[in-house]
Amino acid sequence: MSVAENSKSVSVPAKPKAHHWKWLVLLTVIVGTFLSSLNQTIVSLATPHIMDDFGITVSGATWISTAYILANAVLVPVWGKLGDIVGRKKVYILGFSIFILGSILCGVAWSLNSMIVFRIVQAIAGSADYPTAMAIIAVTFRDNKERAQALGIWSATFAAASVFGPLIGGPLIDNFGWRSVFFLNIPVGLIGLVMALIFIKESRDENQVYNFDWWGAVFLGGSLSTLVLVLEKGLDWGWLSLNSIICYAITIIAGFIFIKLEKKAVDPIVDLKFFKNRIFVGAVVNNFVVFMGMMGCMYLLPIFIQSFLGLNATETGLMFMPMVATMMVCSVIGGRLTGKIDDRTVIFISTLISAAGLYLFYSLEARSTVLEIIIPLSVMAGGMGLGMAQRTNLVNTAVPVKEVGVASSVLALARNIAGAFGIAIFGTILSNATTSKVFEISEHSTLNVLTSANYAKFVSLITLDAQISAYRIVFLSAATIVLVGSFTAFLLKSDKQIALEKRNSF
Repeated sequence: MSVAENSKSVSVPAKPKAHHWKWLVLLTVIVGTFLSSLNQTIVSLATPHIMDDFGITVSGATWISTAYILANAVLVPVWGKLGDIVGRKKVYILGFSIFILGSILCGVAWSLNSMIVFRIVQAIAGSADYPTAMAIIAVTFRDNKERAQALGIWSATFAAASVFGPLIGGPLIDNFGWRSVFFLNIPVGLIGLVMALIFIKESRDENQVYNFDWWGAVFLGGSLSTLVLVLEKGLDWGWLSLNSIICYAITIIAGFIFIKLEKKAVDPIVDLKFFKNRIFVGAVVNNFVVFMGMMGCMYLLPIFIQSFLGLNATETGLMFMPMVATMMVCSVIGGRLTGKIDDRTVIFISTLISAAGLYLFYSLEARSTVLEIIIPLSVMAGGMGLGMAQRTNLVNTAVPVKEVGVASSVLALARNIAGAFGIAIFGTILSNATTSKVFEISEHSTLNVLTSANYAKFVSLITLDAQISAYRIVFLSAATIVLVGSFTAFLLKSDKQIALEKRNSF
């Protein structure tokens, strides 16, 4: 055998190994993202049992979720920046380790106060996952088409976690108690940690200056925490209450100081030049609108299903399974369309499909069938999945590779705030519309035979009709917002224009 032949025989298997390695990295970050997202979903199922165990009220129990959301929103930009500076693998593994520790602590919590503190520990880790995972994928998949496909598959993990939460959490809680949902994270987390140590390669900006923008982080955190807090609690407090007004003031003042600081910072935690890049802004805005519509829907729809259709949590979760399958399939299809069809066209069409899915919920009623829930859900999810790869990939391709972690953290931040906005806005619409519909229906209704039984039934039917009508208004509002948001796709540009704008902006 000749030397050429020998070298050829040795070099052949190298390519598939490298190819398989990339997808093993994707699988690794999917495990982490799924576990982090699953945790948020599954804890909501456990909350009633935690309330009984700790003897706390509903208003007190809401802080179990609110504390997590606040800490997560504040720390996402910090982790994204640290990943770019000290190394994304180091930050990812540190976050994963803290998550396992936080899960153990939550599992042994003895009071509401201890649970809130330990949920914040979990949030510290959860906020590290999204920006570092996205950055790891971006630097691992150098080919634009492969990267888009990988990001699309990874992004679908969030929807999958929201569905598997009830399916996994329900049986766990019923058979082993609420603490089991936290202890579940330990074996799965250790598997994910070992995979990260083996498969993920270190990456960072070698030319980065170690000058972390602490003051920027403090004021950004202050602005974001009060914004998320008022979005979470505003409906209970009243949007014009003293607590809400204080939050508005802190959000605006701290945000103003943050912008002033970032303009002068040597190494800002969020480079404001990103927001001069029309592609980056367009992708973030489109992502914000779509997630706001989806999160508002995902928050209210299970309540509707369980309240009016009489299904339990596990049955409700099963109804969401086709949605996850549709989203994952469409995300793969969308990734494969990269380079074949203009990104703007794919994002525009996908957002229109999502809006159409939300509009289909307008026909919901108390006698709606399972199929009448599944079809709109699948249409909405299919639209989201189709453009998911393009939305995520555009953020990475619109900025320099050295700052992809920070860019990813901004996208994660927009997604988190979009969810809070969606829940706050649609929750308020539902509350106001229900009250309005009760008065409207009452004015046009007559009770012919006044007895206590008839009156109770009369009031019950009016309330039911008002609530159903209010849900329709919510879904119509969500569909309208997403429809209008679809036109943000035209803020985006082609690959050649992206390259030109990167050179001009950076």
